[in-house]
Amino acid sequence: MSLKTKIDPNKLPKHVAVIMDGNGRWAKKQGLKRVLGHGKGTEAVRKTVESAAELGIEALTLFAFSTENWNRPKFEVDTLMSLLVSSLKKEISTLQKNNVRLQTIGNIEKLPRKAKEQLAEVIELTKNNTRLTLTLALNYGAREEIINATKIISKKIVNNDLKIEEIDENIINSHLYTFTLPVVDFLIRTSGEKRISNFLLWQIAYAELYFTDVLWPDFNKEDFYEAILNYQSRERRFGKISEQIENSNKEAEY
Repeated sequence: MSLKTKIDPNKLPKHVAVIMDGNGRWAKKQGLKRVLGHGKGTEAVRKTVESAAELGIEALTLFAFSTENWNRPKFEVDTLMSLLVSSLKKEISTLQKNNVRLQTIGNIEKLPRKAKEQLAEVIELTKNNTRLTLTLALNYGAREEIINATKIISKKIVNNDLKIEEIDENIINSHLYTFTLPVVDFLIRTSGEKRISNFLLWQIAYAELYFTDVLWPDFNKEDFYEAILNYQSRERRFGKISEQIENSNKEAEY
């Protein structure tokens, strides 16, 4: 019996973020070149997107390529970019079938022309889909995102379009790449590593964190369901104590 049957549809995270880690190590274990691990990882992306859509999760954000990944060997970077283009072409039918809308965050302008064109095409084709918003973080770094938001806000203050006293969490949120998305409830990282790697630093302030030893190419639907069940087993307190949460739940029942 699938773990999916144990999931409570009323306690789903609205926004799940995933650090897809372990492609290189998976390939090494198989005696293959690192880049072949990235190709195998696209299958895990498809399964995760399908799982999230089937469960009714609103938003799924995948860390696909960081600002630091440009420092990898040129051949690997070039392969990743080619893989991005080919994968997007192959997955259009999957996105449409599952009613998934694609969007991106990060400094997309630095990507190769073909990658940008393919992204633009798939984003346009899926823009009216409503079941799940799939966000690819490409050439993304959270520190760069926060710096960019700070510059924009500072410029508005200089131009008298915004007062310093008006700056609050809502103002910061509205100037981040993710301003159209709900707050991140749940962050998953595969491969056994336990770090955030400059991913959505502001957005995961109160997210539940989940680390699994499964390498990304091996991550399947049951692994995703297991992660969601783990999320549902937790008490989310947001700085409060358990008694306060219990009393709030009781009050909500009346």
